[in-house]
Amino acid sequence: MERNLRKERIGVVTSNKMEKSIVVMVERKVKHPLYGKFVKKSTKFIAHDQENTCNEGDTVKIMETRKMSKNKNWRLVDIIERAK
Repeated sequence: MERNLRKERIGVVTSNKMEKSIVVMVERKVKHPLYGKFVKKSTKFIAHDQENTCNEGDTVKIMETRKMSKNKNWRLVDIIERAK
């Protein structure tokens, strides 16, 4: 049996105040339909951080997973870059 491909996103940790959870902001550039200018849009994901290792400002990779709470269905894959 083969698993479905899971979505992966790279973003910046904006909050780590919860136990075993982090808030990750993912930014993307979208072209404006009329004016053609690229606009930055951001989405916040709540991700599961099992070891509580992330700090604010870290760049992380998250992956889609099963529902873990009301609004947590992403998990931390790895920390790409630590905050300076």
